[in-house]
Amino acid sequence: MPRDNGATARRKARVRRSLKARAYGKPRLSVFRSSKQIYVQIIDDAAGVTIAAASSLEKANREGLKTGATVEAATVVGKLIAERAVKAGVKEVVFDRGAYMYHGRVKALAEGAREGGLSF
Repeated sequence: MPRDNGATARRKARVRRSLKARAYGKPRLSVFRSSKQIYVQIIDDAAGVTIAAASSLEKANREGLKTGATVEAATVVGKLIAERAVKAGVKEVVFDRGAYMYHGRVKALAEGAREGGLSF
């Protein structure tokens, strides 16, 4: 796994800092995007636990999708994380895009999560 270079790490830290300022105790929906897959988890930073997680690597997603690196895969993962979050009792989160631009797969994941019932 490659490490963050300086600019990426600074950008991620800047996004996280602004999230903490406006989170007001809400859990964080954190996105990680690789060249082949997309992963998402809902994290309660106060308790330091992961509430729910989903990825394009899960068996049900692998069978239905050609690859995990598409906008369609991101939308499916977004709907899946929303379903799991609502089941765990979480309806409001703050969206942590990390160092990624809100565009393409990251945007599709966010829209899928909103369709599934999460609000941010």
